[in-house]
Amino acid sequence: MFVEDPPIPIEASIEDGSFKASDDGSLMVSEQEAGERLDRFLALRLPEHSRTRLKALILEGHVEMGGVTITDPGTKLSAGLSLFIDLPEAVPAEPLGEPIPLVVVYEDQDLLVIDKPAGLVVHPASGHATGTLVNALIAHCGDSLSGIGGVKRPGIVHRLDKDTSGLLVVAKNDAAHKHLADQFADHGRTGPLQRAYTALVWGVPSRAYGVIDAPLDRSTTHRDRMAVVKPGKGREALTHFTVEEQFLGRNGEPLIALVTCRLETGRTHQIRVHMAHIGHALVGDPVYGSGFKTKATRLDGAARAAVETFPRQALHARELGFVHPRSKEVLHFQSELPDDFAALLKSLNGNLN
Repeated sequence: MFVEDPPIPIEASIEDGSFKASDDGSLMVSEQEAGERLDRFLALRLPEHSRTRLKALILEGHVEMGGVTITDPGTKLSAGLSLFIDLPEAVPAEPLGEPIPLVVVYEDQDLLVIDKPAGLVVHPASGHATGTLVNALIAHCGDSLSGIGGVKRPGIVHRLDKDTSGLLVVAKNDAAHKHLADQFADHGRTGPLQRAYTALVWGVPSRAYGVIDAPLDRSTTHRDRMAVVKPGKGREALTHFTVEEQFLGRNGEPLIALVTCRLETGRTHQIRVHMAHIGHALVGDPVYGSGFKTKATRLDGAARAAVETFPRQALHARELGFVHPRSKEVLHFQSELPDDFAALLKSLNGNLN
């Protein structure tokens, strides 16, 4: 999202159609709107479009004022000025649709909720130009898929790491995308957004419940990783965790814990980095938990084999709740553990404390 300025407290209109304008499609600046920034003015007048898209349209030269093209989003407006904005058709997504099976938990005209399998990349990126969730969505939704969020991320409101399984919501039109994006930007602090994950971690936290408050930023040594940084640096990140069960090693010592993590913010790799930061990296995490791999030798038999061969981080997005952008109904979804995670957990059951 565009975060240069505080978000404008407006309700996104879900209805298709135009905005209040004169017969020629222009927008007249009122006395009350005098002195307003151009991007704020357009966001207030065109709530069915996201601030990000409107800013892009300004920068790309789609806004005229008095016959002159304006490309500065911060331009201050005067009363009586007439603005014209050219709203081009949404740019088609560059990725092509691919017939990739999807587990659709819920779908309507505005959004769909997917139960993403581990191994599926959400959107095209370096090394993953095809075979992504976006490719599958383009094939599934066709022209109804929102083009907002960039041509390579159509409809994507939030993401899950490639090897994290679970629930993910996708917007099918511009207004739904804006409404959902606002909820995720708020992190559920003033609304009912909920995100809960099930994870297996090395060791057992000393407290049954805790909050990890540690800002995150790109690692200065490994740019493909995130890292905890000093307060005042990076981006705020908070993770709530609850210990659900603990599993013992060969000598009877607590070795692995099943935890529930609830996000108060949603940063890249947040749970993985936060749990590693407090000394409890996720089982199977090849990036942030590689130093814990030898702990599997403290398990016996099937449990040890299951842990050593588990091919990914043991993390599953099991709960997702949000307000529907059109009906304003609070929707809540739950996902069962996928087979690989369930089998891993079953192998550890004989080591329950």
